[in-house]
Parts: sequence; C-alpha cells; structure tokens
Amino acid sequence: MIDIPPLSIVTATDTLDDAALLERGRLLFARECTFLLGVANLSQIPESGLPEIAFAGRSNVGKSSLTNALTGHNTLARTSNQPGRTQQLNFFDLGARLMLVDMPGYGYARAPKQLVARWTGLVKSYLRGRAVLRRCCLLIDARHGIKDNDREVMTMLDTAAVNYQIVLTKADKLTGAALSDRLQEIAIEISKHPAAHPNVAVTSARENLGIAELRSTLATLALPLETR
Repeated sequence: MIDIPPLSIVTATDTLDDAALLERGRLLFARECTFLLGVANLSQIPESGLPEIAFAGRSNVGKSSLTNALTGHNTLARTSNQPGRTQQLNFFDLGARLMLVDMPGYGYARAPKQLVARWTGLVKSYLRGRAVLRRCCLLIDARHGIKDNDREVMTMLDTAAVNYQIVLTKADKLTGAALSDRLQEIAIEISKHPAAHPNVAVTSARENLGIAELRSTLATLALPLETR
C-alpha cells in the first residue's frame, strides 16, 4: 500500500477526535444499504426527506466501485469495465440516515449522442435543483487529474452553490511522489472554485485506501444515528 501524503488526509470540522469520527463513519456504513430505485427523469426522483450524497464523474472513473467499497457490498452498485453502464440516477438508502446517489458518467463519447445528451441533462438538472443534496462527491481518476469536462461540472456546481468534494480514485496506480504532485495540482485548481470543499479525498476501492476516512467525512452529513 502506498503512503498517503499529508495533504490527502480527509478531515471534517467536528468536536470529535479522529478515532470517534472513524467509528461514527464505520457504524453508519455498517447499516443496511438497499437499492431504492433508478430514475431516468426528474419526475421519478423520490422525496424521502433524507440528506443526499451524489457521486459524479467521468465514465469508468469508479463511481460504482467506490459505492460498493463504502458500503461493503461488492454487488450493491453495478460495476463494469465498459464505460456508460450506469444510465440513470440510482438511489440507495443507507440505514434511513443517508441517501447515496450513483449518477450516470459523463464524457463517454462512444455512446449515442442522443443518449449522452439525455444523461447529461438529467445529471445537471438534478445537481442544480435538489434541495436535500448535501454534497456532491466529484470523482477524479488520480492517474489523469481534472479534465475539461470535469471543469464544466465544477463551474456548474459553483454557479448552483452546490458543495462538492474532489475524490481521487484508483490512487493505488500512482507512486507516492506522483500522488503528491497530483494533489498539489488539484489544490491549486480547487482554490479558485467557491463551492469546492478544501479537502481532497484519496481512495482506492481495490486496496480499500481512504475508504474509512471518506466514510467518516460523509457521516457528518447524515442524520444522527440516535434520532431514528
């Protein structure tokens, strides 16, 4: 396993110490996580009242793999080596405390243009208009960094005042030095975006890298465990 540079450590503003935060994240994501439904248009989106965390990113960046790693269910979200398999917004209820939303990937040029346009429109409309959306996790392949279509989404989220956090995936593919360089590059770029969370999460679903830390961060956005 690679060493994580200091900049990559995911933190959360909280009175709890690190161990308590990690335990809260573990307890939340140990709860039952069930697929609620998949929607292809905004009229089908459920009104559960739960805070929502959306996972967005380029096709094949690892959204489904990350969702599976966070919840500990290898088959919860569909994974595939073929980009573009997620073609709708998929809602997962995490223990009646948090809703996880796996979104269609963007930037997959080989899909039919009409289908790409539909996915893109659905994603943008959801991100701009969802009042219970607490954070968008914007997944970036650590090997490639932020691309132009990622920047388009970041600008849209800035305009809509939707808080988002960069989550690097496949970090096990980089050496420690290369990862440090990537983090510095991203830190400079996100400093120019008002809606971007200042902390960058570094993960590898395959190596279980950074998963516990990301769980603890997302747990601060969920309904408290003792309230329901």
